[in-house]
Amino acid sequence: MALEDLRATVTRCSRCSYCKWIPFAHVKSWRFAKGCPSIEYNKFQSYSASGRLCASLSLLEERSSYFDEGLVDIVFKCMLDGCCDVACKINRYDFEPVEVMRQMRFKMIDNGCYPPQDMPLIDHLKKEDNMMMAAKADRANWAEGLGVKDLTEEKAEVVFHVGCRFSFDEELWRVPRTVVDLLNKAGVDFGILGKDENCCGGRVCDMGYRGEFIKYAENNIDAWKNAGVKTVVTGCSDCYHAFKRLYPEEMEFNFEVVHITEYIERLINEGKLKFTKEVPMTITYHDPCHLGRRGEAHVPWKGEQKKVRGHVLVWEPRRPRYNGAQGVYETPRNVLKSIPGVKLVEMERNREYAWCCGAGAGVRERYPDFSEWTAGERIEEAKASGAEAIVSACPHCERNFMDAVAEKNESLKVFDILDLVREAI
Repeated sequence: MALEDLRATVTRCSRCSYCKWIPFAHVKSWRFAKGCPSIEYNKFQSYSASGRLCASLSLLEERSSYFDEGLVDIVFKCMLDGCCDVACKINRYDFEPVEVMRQMRFKMIDNGCYPPQDMPLIDHLKKEDNMMMAAKADRANWAEGLGVKDLTEEKAEVVFHVGCRFSFDEELWRVPRTVVDLLNKAGVDFGILGKDENCCGGRVCDMGYRGEFIKYAENNIDAWKNAGVKTVVTGCSDCYHAFKRLYPEEMEFNFEVVHITEYIERLINEGKLKFTKEVPMTITYHDPCHLGRRGEAHVPWKGEQKKVRGHVLVWEPRRPRYNGAQGVYETPRNVLKSIPGVKLVEMERNREYAWCCGAGAGVRERYPDFSEWTAGERIEEAKASGAEAIVSACPHCERNFMDAVAEKNESLKVFDILDLVREAI
């Protein structure tokens, strides 16, 4: 797909502004009614989905240039969290604002237009296979002393893909180490790729660097095939989105992809993991965007767009509709509810209408002030729920919340779901 293929979306947007809010039927208060952090932070129409559709149409019709002043900021100052996409499809059904924004980024970068902050990140990615500014040789340091199987030397049907953030963020090492402990307790035959594990490529794809994404997708698939892998388990929502949605869109992909919360629920239901302790705590759950509304599985489709009576656009056969409803929402909540002593309370914006953590699509690295503000808004919503802790299932969300809590000197605790699972077993 290319930007030119999305002309129907960019020409038919009615500028209704629905993309700026969560769907009106789900609004519970004025304070937490907004859905798009970009427009709420920047307070200018161009930073909304509809504004970006205007910009893309102007580019398609050559009324503006990729080098126009301010366009880089407008195009890239967005987490691609997808809340606008969900709201738009409730109102207009078949529009694709997130896909338009992705394709606009691809075109911008193809034309040499990108935020200058990207240069050290992409250079490091090319040299060390991560954007964490860490050495590739240190990627498996988190697993030191665990004796986990190395799939570059042995084979297993299950690979635990740790991801860049969990691999290099020492404060979060407890989470992948807990995964290893739980899978061992359940008798799962699994392994890791250790220092030879590559970035998933999902984040760099959202940032607009499609070529780098393809390279890492091909490398990961080859590594899994060589190791005899059938199931890929990950605790990172960015990795999950990349493997579940992006890889099958671009190439042949025959692996089962499971988020660690899904795998843990499976093991609990099979009786292989049992809780023995209470964890008395009131918590609220934050839905990661790439596990929730952007975590829907790819559905293969081939067809064409036609006009009925020269006016109404239809797709034959009917095209898959990604509206966020089929993301991973209930599984993390089921795991939390099964932990003795845990009381789960919901924030006003939840599931496919959740407010983003602020870390997605390179925004944390490109625009740290915007990223921190977005996380702070979610922290305020978590506090308003009455929870003493915010729990998520993505290291990028957790890191952004941890930093926001520290900056604001808040007492709210930040946990990964597996922190609570570990405490209860």
